[in-house]
Amino acid sequence: MAEIVHPVILSGGAGTRLWPVSRTLYPKQLLPLVSERTMLQETVRRVAGKGFAPPVVVCNEEHRFLIAGQLRELDIAPSRMVLEPVGRNTAPAAAVAALLLAGDDADAVMLLLPSDHVIEDVSGFLAAVETGLAAAENGALVTFGIPPTGPETGYGYIRRGAAYAGAKGCFRIARFVEKPDLEEARRLVRAGDYHWNSGMFLVRAGRYLEELERLKPEMVECCRRAVAGAVEDLDFLRLEAEAFSGIEPLSIDYAVMEHTEAAVVVPADMGWSDVGSWSALWEIGAKDGDGNVVLGDVITDGTTDSYIRSEGRLVAALGLDNVVVVATDDVVLVVRRDEAQNVKKVVEALARAGRPEHSVHTKVYRPWGYYQSIDAGDRFQVKRLHVNPGQKLSLQMHHHRAEHWVVVSGTAKVTRGDETFLLNENESTYLPLGVKHALENPGDAPLCVIEVQSGDYLGEDDIVRFEDRYGRVPAAKAGD
Repeated sequence: MAEIVHPVILSGGAGTRLWPVSRTLYPKQLLPLVSERTMLQETVRRVAGKGFAPPVVVCNEEHRFLIAGQLRELDIAPSRMVLEPVGRNTAPAAAVAALLLAGDDADAVMLLLPSDHVIEDVSGFLAAVETGLAAAENGALVTFGIPPTGPETGYGYIRRGAAYAGAKGCFRIARFVEKPDLEEARRLVRAGDYHWNSGMFLVRAGRYLEELERLKPEMVECCRRAVAGAVEDLDFLRLEAEAFSGIEPLSIDYAVMEHTEAAVVVPADMGWSDVGSWSALWEIGAKDGDGNVVLGDVITDGTTDSYIRSEGRLVAALGLDNVVVVATDDVVLVVRRDEAQNVKKVVEALARAGRPEHSVHTKVYRPWGYYQSIDAGDRFQVKRLHVNPGQKLSLQMHHHRAEHWVVVSGTAKVTRGDETFLLNENESTYLPLGVKHALENPGDAPLCVIEVQSGDYLGEDDIVRFEDRYGRVPAAKAGD
């Protein structure tokens, strides 16, 4: 690839249609749903070779430590990791990345990639990027169209127009179609000149800003202010919250592509899926002789053409056909495969009811490791703390609860008031209400601690931090 391409990884989505495995605080792009690596990691690896610059990552600030950790596992350092205070869809995220890149080179070519797509043919993907470069260098705003394999109602469609002069394999875009109903999808597929809209884009940074400023000048102005007021926070760039929060949420398609004369599509058969539903995971999954995709501790008998996934507990599926069954430690989902797109309605109902299952798993990741809820009742709850080697929880106190810590494995370094001491396996300590305390893993192996909380209020916002190595004092949210 002659030109250096700057990947921009967009990781702000919640993936509600893959609930209950994907939830707001731990969405699908951070999960290993298709391979041993997470979808984010697979996306970054595709663009980590020759011809690509280190990626710019734009993400929700709630996911910052998870994403940073996953990139470290790949030994890939992003050029920037930009934190959005709130989600505002892809057009503002792309504008922020374009502003940062254009600050060094207005002609820098951006490759905008959602972090939650599956691409089975990586060489086909890279060839499509190479094809699109000629048009992007000439000022076009390039997207990639996927030849449809059937009348999919969960994707938007792009109609291929006349050939784009000077860039073989590129075509003008004649029409965008939003997600159609089934009959319309069938008609589009029969027409032969429509492609699924992949949501991936290739464009020069300055060119994208030029078109966005013509079409949505107020968006560009807010993004400029958000970048100008951004502050460095450890390895992250935290956008100025007030300016960014005032932006109208719009996708790149709505804000720019559907209104510009410079839109170009590269038809590309690359084994693409946006994995937007459990049915999509069934489509691309490895099936047994009965047409089932089975993952985890599962027994089937007389069950066909189904997706059955267990995140721990045994699932027995008997005499079923064309269903999705997903079991986590706190939720069991059962839905017909052809209704899987409607899972988001359950998520919306849970949110309206104020229930936590729409956004939080029982296992909650933190920069030091994770905690997992085990039991809870009136005035008590029990958690398992997993502290990674060399990591430390913040020095903190609580107004409403006391805690007991029992070391299950590893060695704990405990600060309690003015004391600092070590606890080994099968040893415990008591932390009275109102006393400053901290937990650290000084060893080379993970530390596992059972924490028993008791008191009149046990919420995560009853945390007062005094010291924190992850930059969460004093501005970070309680409960991080």
